[in-house]
Amino acid sequence: MRHLSRLRLTAFRNYAAAALDLDSRHVVLTGSNGAGKTNLLEAVSLLSPGRGLRRAAFETVQSQGSDIGWAVAATVETDDGPADIGTGATPDGGRRVRINGANARSVEAMSDYLRVLWLTPAMDGLFSGPASDRRRFLDRLVTTLIPSHSASVNDYDKAMRQRNRLLEDGGDTAWLGAIEAQMAELGASIHLARTDSLSHLQTLIGQSLDDASFPAAHLALTPLFEDGVEPAASAALEASLVDIWRQGRGRDRAAGRTLAGPHRVDLEVTYAQKGIPAALGSTGEQKALLIGLILAHARLVKLRTAITPFLLLDEIAAHLDPDRRRALFSALDGLGTQCFLTGTDRLLFEALGDRAQTITVREGRLQHD
Repeated sequence: MRHLSRLRLTAFRNYAAAALDLDSRHVVLTGSNGAGKTNLLEAVSLLSPGRGLRRAAFETVQSQGSDIGWAVAATVETDDGPADIGTGATPDGGRRVRINGANARSVEAMSDYLRVLWLTPAMDGLFSGPASDRRRFLDRLVTTLIPSHSASVNDYDKAMRQRNRLLEDGGDTAWLGAIEAQMAELGASIHLARTDSLSHLQTLIGQSLDDASFPAAHLALTPLFEDGVEPAASAALEASLVDIWRQGRGRDRAAGRTLAGPHRVDLEVTYAQKGIPAALGSTGEQKALLIGLILAHARLVKLRTAITPFLLLDEIAAHLDPDRRRALFSALDGLGTQCFLTGTDRLLFEALGDRAQTITVREGRLQHD
């Protein structure tokens, strides 16, 4: 089973230096609030494209008072043998990636060895919160399937900001057209990746609807265009995006932002068994629905990439009853992956028994129990 056998942190958050040697079992991190449990999960989440589970600027993860750049290193045990993966600070506030001692061409290269998904308490209000949160959640799911998706989203956002500035300043129309063409190429790629990923995920959810331990979701994207017509081919979709942006320049200039495009799409989630919007479910139902969605996507990633993602589950057991906790632990075992779970009370993880290794976290120090 693919798993992390070694984890090393340097000058990361409240860890001046930390080391963990692990076997293939799940990892339970227990300790008081503020001890550093979530910081460790964040470190693992940075072994994937993007900015990790907190979406923090890289310079902010630097340990305060340290003149050593932050770094996270791990050994991943794979069927082809161990792989050493590391990421850390660069002088310009970015980060670099090294794999087996050599500089990687891109951060996406880490995805050849591991994929990472997570759930945090900040995501509890996902279904009732702003659409931007659901888009980020969706894009994280897509990135575990298509590692380059994260870079496409970032490049699209940068190009859109350039367009907004050009509209505000009354910039050259030829340059504006070039920016819109770039946005259209990226936007079509983003939208097709989202729709394709959702289609496969929905099919998988439908296949296990009757025997799911957690409630199932029905997923859909709101229309990309007002008329609801979306070309299936990439070139036609690009042309439609270019056309709508060209025609909407005056409106967008008045609004001070781009009013149409993939950045305006929302993820609609319905509680399948009850046929109601997820946002109308109880707090417990929404939590269970979110867990079920992550578990289903983990199965999809395993099916389509042959790499089961590592799951980082922050404070996930605290709001589940004993039966639901046992169902969760059983589902995690069924995935055949290594999961990292945090909590303040180790009794919440009793049902895992010897299927987990327990680590006590105290003020940035780690100790095997």
